Amino acid sequence: MQFREYEPDNDQAAAHRVWREVGWIRPGEEPRVDALFEGSNVLVADLNGQPECFVARGTGTVRHLETDLPFVCIEAVTTSRIARKQGLAGRLTAQSIAQGALQGAAVVGLGMFEQGYYDRLGFGSGSYDIWISFDPADLLVDAEFGIPERLCIDDWEAVHASRLAANRGHGACTITPPSFTAAHMALGGDTFGLGYRDFDGNITHHLWIQGSGEQGPYSVRWMAYRNRQQFIELMALLKAFGDQIRLVRMYEPPGIQLASLLRYPKRSALVTRGSDFQVQAQAIPWWQMRICDVPAAMAGTKLPVAEPMRLNVELTDPIEKYLDDECEWRGVGGSYVVTLGPQSHAEEGAEDGLPTLKASVNAFTRLWLGVAPASGLCVTDDFSADAGLIHQLDRALRLPRPCPCWPL
Repeated sequence: MQFREYEPDNDQAAAHRVWREVGWIRPGEEPRVDALFEGSNVLVADLNGQPECFVARGTGTVRHLETDLPFVCIEAVTTSRIARKQGLAGRLTAQSIAQGALQGAAVVGLGMFEQGYYDRLGFGSGSYDIWISFDPADLLVDAEFGIPERLCIDDWEAVHASRLAANRGHGACTITPPSFTAAHMALGGDTFGLGYRDFDGNITHHLWIQGSGEQGPYSVRWMAYRNRQQFIELMALLKAFGDQIRLVRMYEPPGIQLASLLRYPKRSALVTRGSDFQVQAQAIPWWQMRICDVPAAMAGTKLPVAEPMRLNVELTDPIEKYLDDECEWRGVGGSYVVTLGPQSHAEEGAEDGLPTLKASVNAFTRLWLGVAPASGLCVTDDFSADAGLIHQLDRALRLPRPCPCWPL
């Protein structure tokens, strides 16, 4: 496979065509592709002399407990109708990951169209994210809210800055280029924003919503807030829609159980079952991540345990078979001596006398993020160790549910 960097003057029309073919944009929405590519590293694979596969990569951070690590997001993988089953997407994505790793990323993430496809590149599936659909009139939020400002796509830079400054927890990601937010603000059409600014004109907290029709439904594409008071104000703003809008769908924020803010959630679910305004909760695993620098990921791991533990880790990494022979980065397969504790670290090699964990990078990433405990991974994943080590890992890696909070 021959890959190369994206050349806007020569490749733009082909990129628009491919995105229309895969159904990601409609005619007239081509500027969204240009906005995304503007702030991204984009690789192209040609077939019969024409650009037929594009992989866009953005940079940012991912948080492990309270530490931000350098992160790469595979923002988009698009393959034309005539280039399917040629191996272009997998190999071009592998090359993009390698470039990100060589540029300093410790972790790579993406949104998956189906579980399993990106496993071959070393990705492990993330936690279930909870999506709640509810009648906003049923919100048990009794709080004053200010008159919001209308936000539009032209406010993309201020909206992006608001997202970067928002409250973040374990597993939360950021994407640095503002053009990433600009591209997603227009995604799907019928979008609008409502928010609040401080005295300096900065957007402190806001909602970005997709919805149409007199009664909805509305979908909160994202919300950004810095503290509890701002979250409550945004929820009170949503409640005010309840006079007319019959359903709002939103992602459950980390650490907050939205059902606790709803009046009669189970009864409402029964009454609306089968309707266009069905109240329900859905658990969806939609994102994946993989470690691409083990020492860097471990250096950013600060576990609240009294005593550190040391172990040998033997990792396999399936991505190597998708990389060109001349690629300098070959994945993270190999042997490591790992210390897990308040100051974790990893170095290549093995040490006699230490217990040994054998795992794929897919499973090891899931363990490190807290997606699943060691005792569960040894049932479902390529992950094995003796019972004593499994028990130790379960005790050491008691982590909050990781939530990216950004559309990867």
